[in-house]
Amino acid sequence: MTTRTQSHLAARRSVLLFLMLALLLTALPSASAAPGAASFAAEQDSLNLNCKSAILMDAATGTVLYEQNADQALPPASVTKIMTLLLVMEAIDGGTLQLSDPISVSETAAGMGGSQIYLEPGEIMSCEDMLKSVVISSANDAAVALAEHIAGDIDTFVRRMNEKATSLGMTGTQFENATGLDDTAEHHLTTARDIAIMSRALIEHKTILQYSSVWMDTIRNGTFGLTNTNRLIRFYRGATGLKTGSTEKAGFCVSVTAARDGLSLICVIMGAENRDIRNAQATKLLDWGFANYANYQSNTPAPEPVRITGGINSSVKAEIVPFCCTLPKAQLDKVEYTVELPECIAAPLSKGAPLGSVTYRLNGEIIGSTPIVAAEDIPRITYRQLLKRLLCACLFH
Repeated sequence: MTTRTQSHLAARRSVLLFLMLALLLTALPSASAAPGAASFAAEQDSLNLNCKSAILMDAATGTVLYEQNADQALPPASVTKIMTLLLVMEAIDGGTLQLSDPISVSETAAGMGGSQIYLEPGEIMSCEDMLKSVVISSANDAAVALAEHIAGDIDTFVRRMNEKATSLGMTGTQFENATGLDDTAEHHLTTARDIAIMSRALIEHKTILQYSSVWMDTIRNGTFGLTNTNRLIRFYRGATGLKTGSTEKAGFCVSVTAARDGLSLICVIMGAENRDIRNAQATKLLDWGFANYANYQSNTPAPEPVRITGGINSSVKAEIVPFCCTLPKAQLDKVEYTVELPECIAAPLSKGAPLGSVTYRLNGEIIGSTPIVAAEDIPRITYRQLLKRLLCACLFH
C-alpha cells in the first residue's frame, strides 16, 4: 500500500469518526437547559387533566404553577358565589354588615331553585347562618337574600360584582346573577384564571375559611343540617375550601384551596363530566403542586449596623424584612442574594425606615426583593447633647 493510499484511508476514517461524533452529540440533551426544567415540563405534559380548563395558583403570590385552557370563558355554575361571598366579606370586614344582623327574606330570594335551605318569604335569619348556608351548602336563596340586603336589589349587586371583577383584573368574566344558575343566563361566563384571582381575593378575608373548611354544621337552632358540597374538605389532606358548582351547561366545577408545609395553593377545575372526575382532577393537580413546589423562605443573616451621622447613636441596627416565594423544590438551594446597603446614613431615622434592600436571584433572574429597615429610632443629636459629649470627652480623657 502506497503512502498516498494510506493518507486517503486515514482521512476517510477521520471524516467518518467526526460524523459519528456529531450524530452522538445531537442525540444528547442540551447542556444549556435549566436543571429540572425538562422534568417539570414532562410532568405538566403528562397531567392530561380530564376537564375543559384548569389552573393551579400559588395563593401567597398569585404565581401560576400550571394551566390548561385557563382563559377559556365558560359557565361557572355556583363557583359564581365566590364573588358573591367576596362582596359579603368586604361588607363584614368594612363594618357595614355584622354577622349578627337579621336579614329578611324577599319573595325573589325564597323563589330561588337549585341548592337551597328553603327560606320562606318574610323569614328572618341571621347573617352568619345565611353565610354558612352559602359557603357550606351553596344555598341560592341565602345568596340572593344576602345580595339584596347589601345592595338593595339584585341588579345593583350584580353590577357591583362586575365592577369588582374589573378591579381585580378579571378580564374574561361577565356576571348576570349572584348564584350561577344559568338556565336563563346566556352570557354568564368566567375563566379558570379569573376564578383563581377572585378565590385569592376571598381567602384574604380569613374568616371565610372558618366556614369553608367545615364538613357539617346546622342552622335554625340545630334543626336544619348543612353538609359541605366540597367533598375534598373531608377527603383531601390540607383542604380548606372553597366552592363547588354544577349545572347541565357548566358541567362540574370547583375552586379548591389547600395548604401544606407553608405552601398554600388554589386549584380550579371547570367543565368536568361528573363530580367524581372533578374531584379526581383537582386531587391530581394539587398532588402535583405539593410534590413539585415548596415555599422558599429567606434566611439571609442580618447585616452589620449602619453608621449614622448627626444622630444620638453612632450606628443603627438593621433588619431584613422576611422574604418568601414559591419555587420548584429542585431549585430551593440555588437561590442567590445580593445586599445593597449604604456605608453611612444621616439622622434622624424612625424604626422601620428603609436603609437598603436584598435582591434574590435564581439562575441569574430576579425572583424578588425585600427591604432592609432600621430596627430602632435614631433621633438627630441636638446642639446641647453634642456640647455635653464634648465636655465629657475633655474631662475624662
